[in-house]
Amino acid sequence: MDLTGERARTAVAELLGREPQGAFDVVLVDREGTPVVIRNAPLLDDGTPMPTRFWLVGPQMRAAVGRLEADGGVRRAEADVDPEELAAAHLRYAAERDAALPTGHTGPRPAGGVGGTRRGVKCLHAHYAWHLVGGDDPVGRWVADRLPAPVEAERAAAARGRARP
Repeated sequence: MDLTGERARTAVAELLGREPQGAFDVVLVDREGTPVVIRNAPLLDDGTPMPTRFWLVGPQMRAAVGRLEADGGVRRAEADVDPEELAAAHLRYAAERDAALPTGHTGPRPAGGVGGTRRGVKCLHAHYAWHLVGGDDPVGRWVADRLPAPVEAERAAAARGRARP
């Protein structure tokens, strides 16, 4: 499946249940070519800062991470992960996102680290999405270690079929 331009936008809109609000690239697909992770531009189409750089859109993984989150996963991850390692991950994420801002941009900028979080953990989906595309994220690793085997098998297959770095 060709996932560029309008085809990517249509596929992602179907997965999200709404139109994307800004530019993005599909950076990870599953073995059928369905988007799993998108990389958002740091600014939406209207110039609003977009703090979430990597977005988990794959339905099976999104549902599994949602169940983990609903079962208290955010609190558990925050308790289990070294706070200094997490703070460093937020800084790395913000640096990668901020490097994608247009040259000479003087308007509002995205803030925070993973998913816009300044400290701690807010959204397991955002951490896991970044982890899936190679981000050094202790919470993303924590999530991966707790997902059911079929979801982890799908993750491995997606990693082998990685779309665009």
